[in-house]
Amino acid sequence: MTIPHISPVKDESLAAQLDRAINNKTKPLGSLGALEALAHKIGMIQKTARPEVREPAVLVFAADHGVVAEGISAFPQDVTWQMVENFLAGGAAINVFARQNGCSLQVVDAGVKHDFGQREGLVNRKIAPGTANFAQQPAMSVPQCMEAIECGMDLVAELPGNVLGFGEMGIGNTTAAAALMHRLTGIAVADCVGAGTGLTPEGVLHKQRVIEAAMALHADAQGGLQALAAFGGLEIAMMVGAMLKAAERRMVLLIDGFIVTSALLVAARVQPAVLEYCVYAHCSDENGHKRMLDFLGGRPLLNLGLRLGEGTGAALAVPLLRAAVNFLNQMATFESAQVSEKSE
Repeated sequence: MTIPHISPVKDESLAAQLDRAINNKTKPLGSLGALEALAHKIGMIQKTARPEVREPAVLVFAADHGVVAEGISAFPQDVTWQMVENFLAGGAAINVFARQNGCSLQVVDAGVKHDFGQREGLVNRKIAPGTANFAQQPAMSVPQCMEAIECGMDLVAELPGNVLGFGEMGIGNTTAAAALMHRLTGIAVADCVGAGTGLTPEGVLHKQRVIEAAMALHADAQGGLQALAAFGGLEIAMMVGAMLKAAERRMVLLIDGFIVTSALLVAARVQPAVLEYCVYAHCSDENGHKRMLDFLGGRPLLNLGLRLGEGTGAALAVPLLRAAVNFLNQMATFESAQVSEKSE
């Protein structure tokens, strides 16, 4: 497997051109706040002073987790495949928000413990029927992990647009994400673990203890890919590959919530420049996500108390990307509108 090469977005001449264009619009300096930084970032990613949002897509990666056997979820494992059926029927929140905001939507079976057969709208990339229980053994073999990463890369290689949102579904995946977060950031396990789909305080404490025991079991899994194989889900591994390929293609990566950001932690260990292509859609209400964003230096666009996953936050952020590029491309300048500028 060849890891994509990701070029830094640094271009001082283009950065200055974008600054001039943004600052010369008919508004006080900085008055469009985060939209100005967003327009600048999209321009730098796309290497143009006239960026665009073209055919935005959301990929939802689904897989099961063997660690569910430890009683770390408030919902049974069957909910993973049942929710995939809901996605395919168009009835989930991500279907609603993707339709509303003009995003294409693909659902990817990365490793669901269920046989869906050939289904319209479902991309079958099943590596295995879920991971192993990482409380007992590594979640994935190294070849499985590498295959999942490569599948993610292949899925993105032919996408037509320039904005990609990431979503996921997998009962137990907040446990995998919390384990990755602790191993790759050094943040205390208690600060990484949350309620997931609705655990009681006692359930959260149990999840914390399961992760702490697994840390000792997999003490040698220190690097990004080693930690991914030890703790991660097949959907998380596939997202890592998709993120790396999307950044190589100079797409805007719309990062959703806690689990998607855990995949980014791994991708950034492999290729740190991937972070330069990321727009953080929102700050999840899942405990640990804000700390994860702070660790990555990510400033979220939205803070709505979401903790659903599925890529819902990413889809909701698409109109903000459109607003950013549209003001840059369509708003009058002081000169064109014959509006007086601020007095010195």
